[in-house]
Amino acid sequence: MPWAPIGRPHVPDTGPAFRSMSMYRLTTHSAIADIPADQWNRLVGDDSPFLRHEFLDAMERHGCVGESLGWLPRHLALHDTKGHLVAAAPCYLKFNSYGEFVFDWSWADAYRRKGLRYYPKLVIASPYTPATGPRLLTGDSPARRDHARALIQGAIRVAEEAGVSSLHWLFTADDEQALLEDQGLIKRVGCQFHWNNRGYNTFEDYLGTFTAEKRKKVKRERRRVVESGVRIRRIPGNAVTEAEWATFHRLYCDTFDKRGGIPTFSLPFFQAIGETMGENLLLVLADYGNDIVAAAFDLVGARSLYGRHWGCFQDFHSLHFEACYYQGLDYCIEQGLTRFEPGAQGEHKVSRGFLPTPTWSAHWIADSAFRDAIARFVTLEAEGMDDYIAEMQTHSPHRRDNSLSAASAPAGQGSS
Repeated sequence: MPWAPIGRPHVPDTGPAFRSMSMYRLTTHSAIADIPADQWNRLVGDDSPFLRHEFLDAMERHGCVGESLGWLPRHLALHDTKGHLVAAAPCYLKFNSYGEFVFDWSWADAYRRKGLRYYPKLVIASPYTPATGPRLLTGDSPARRDHARALIQGAIRVAEEAGVSSLHWLFTADDEQALLEDQGLIKRVGCQFHWNNRGYNTFEDYLGTFTAEKRKKVKRERRRVVESGVRIRRIPGNAVTEAEWATFHRLYCDTFDKRGGIPTFSLPFFQAIGETMGENLLLVLADYGNDIVAAAFDLVGARSLYGRHWGCFQDFHSLHFEACYYQGLDYCIEQGLTRFEPGAQGEHKVSRGFLPTPTWSAHWIADSAFRDAIARFVTLEAEGMDDYIAEMQTHSPHRRDNSLSAASAPAGQGSS
């Protein structure tokens, strides 16, 4: 379904220079290809594959973003006085809220009822990817905090001069929130269910921290998949065949067709990232007889695994849990990864060891009256979210002496 942008603001693709600041120069770009891949990836780091230049470029080249889908690239690049790229952000001009996973439909409706336009807005995120990671891309420079502040200030100036209603930084890393709030952005709290590795040697070692009842349930689910005759294969992205990508894409589209969504990632997109960043991809295939009947698609960082998409042609008891969760947990333990984000929402994940974890976003609102109203709303919302996280924590499958909350996760293993 196309999204028709109305009254597009002027956010120019400025190339050489957009706005001069005392020590920096900010440019905006309507194509990630305009920014050198090695420079961009240096700022991203090694644990956020969904922000890699190859990932964003494949979306742009293969029709996954653009005007028809309401995601117009307007990437931000901050340069120092010597012309070096010191900070960046994946930025999009948005004409809808689809594919963001930080839900602001009610904000848009409030604007409409007041006779104001909420769209277009600016969003800093990886499209269709509800995964926590850096949004102030600064690499490991000793001056990264200064670069981050300049980037935030520059982004706000872009929003002001474009005349958009708002600017949103979605699924930000913990250490970015204070910087964003210091610049006047409004913090919003969400919740996902993440897994943290406590140094497990095997899956059985992990299950040993469960209560007897929960441990028995997981073992029964895994056994039922084996007894059904389904075989599981885990394949790195650079080893997936053309036929396997094609089958996976049909599974991916089938899931969206069943749920009434839009399958925005095209087959050429998956094939492209399989070639350019295959080491950061993991495809879990379920075979029954000679046919692939289900698949799960994950992104792999240096320390984290990110579960993204699932599809099935035939229903088998517990296959979804096996392909999307247990295989990912096995992989993390085998590879020594410290964290597994299996995707947005899903309270059923708690009983399998994915514990409630706060997520963050930060919001700049142009209209002062709405800014105050939204600030009040998110404050009340945060109180409810705190209660929800506390309640979900009581359903942890871990024995009390092995319980691990998000707040007590070892350093480097909590939400990043």
